[in-house]
Amino acid sequence: MFDTATIATIVAGAAPLLFAAMGETISEKAGVINLSVDGSMMLAALAGFVAAFETGSVWLGFPAAAAVGMLVALVVAFGSIKLSLNQVAVGFVLFALCTQLSRFLGSSYVGRLPEAVPAWDVPLLESIPFFGRVLFQQNLMVYLSILTVIATYVYMYRTRKGLELQGIGERPEAAHARGIPVNRLRYFYTALGGALIGIGGAAFTLDVKLGWSDRPTLNFGWIVLAIVIFGGWHPIRVAIGVLLFGALQAYALNLIPEFPSLSQVLPSIPFPLMILALVIVNWKALLRWLDRYPWLRAILRSDPPTAIGTRFEVN
Repeated sequence: MFDTATIATIVAGAAPLLFAAMGETISEKAGVINLSVDGSMMLAALAGFVAAFETGSVWLGFPAAAAVGMLVALVVAFGSIKLSLNQVAVGFVLFALCTQLSRFLGSSYVGRLPEAVPAWDVPLLESIPFFGRVLFQQNLMVYLSILTVIATYVYMYRTRKGLELQGIGERPEAAHARGIPVNRLRYFYTALGGALIGIGGAAFTLDVKLGWSDRPTLNFGWIVLAIVIFGGWHPIRVAIGVLLFGALQAYALNLIPEFPSLSQVLPSIPFPLMILALVIVNWKALLRWLDRYPWLRAILRSDPPTAIGTRFEVN
């Protein structure tokens, strides 16, 4: 069904979503829901595009995008932590604001093309059958997206700081009692997550979908939110969800020549399928059944951080 070239394309196209999904996973693990993901990605995509286009250096685009993503995330954190505002409401307002602002500010850049991220084949490894083409004939941002997934997993589950991250999202009161600065760390991890979301946005306009348009990120920010839940807030499972979504997209596009009359419908199929998968994974009857099989429950069950979306007050 998929040849080597198609799989390599899926891996390359997954890079922006991997960055954004890891960023949202980190933020939500810390207890802060950043619902502005789609708008933040768009505004960061514009910032990255403008920086790269005006300076002539594609590599200056990614720090600019990371800074914008971080700024938006800090607004979410400040609104929820300091002002006690509803995180969902703050995120949705910022989504709308960032979306409209990016379209307004980017109107003069439509149709212009910046320098693209250059390909970088890994010496020796590029000649390995199948894996060489799929994994080692990509560009630096694809490699960094994969490393980001690995680093996120190792940090969360193999380091003391990672345990603190999980603690402030699961049991903030207990974490505070152990001397962990809960709110300070929530600011930090939300900002870090926002930076990764911003880099994901720039990866669209500087690599996957080169150039600026009024929908540069294809509204994939909403899919990122669904995939994080689908993946149970676990970096590896979230990454698998991203690749699964990419495979569904590729399969839908491959069906267009066979069903030309459905050419406008087929590219949209992965979206409802991901939502359906999300509903199934969180179906109560399924969850009760999974409780009988601990090994399978660990793979499929999606349990959100206990304190996600809640404000922690220091007494």
